[in-house]
Amino acid sequence: MTGAWIAVLVTAAGCCALKLAGLTVPERLLRNAQLRRFAELVPVALLAALVAVQAGAKGSSLVFDPARLAGLAAAVLALMLRAPFLVVILAAAGTAAGLRLAGIG
Repeated sequence: MTGAWIAVLVTAAGCCALKLAGLTVPERLLRNAQLRRFAELVPVALLAALVAVQAGAKGSSLVFDPARLAGLAAAVLALMLRAPFLVVILAAAGTAAGLRLAGIG
């Protein structure tokens, strides 16, 4: 077994343990307003960080990819218009693909 597979298995076990820990949190802790607010906002912050990294990076360097950024803008616009999630994904992918087909990005 290679080091990469060991890392994958350890990460999977860690994710399962974290999920189990979240399910076993005592109810009294969830009544705390600050803790509940923190738990509600952490996934949003992590997802925003992931989107920012994917939109502006390629490998370990920063890139300016107009098609990728236009796709992100299309997704943001669709979200602001309260479009269903599938429409958001299709708008982002369609915008980026269309610009790449036109030779931009």
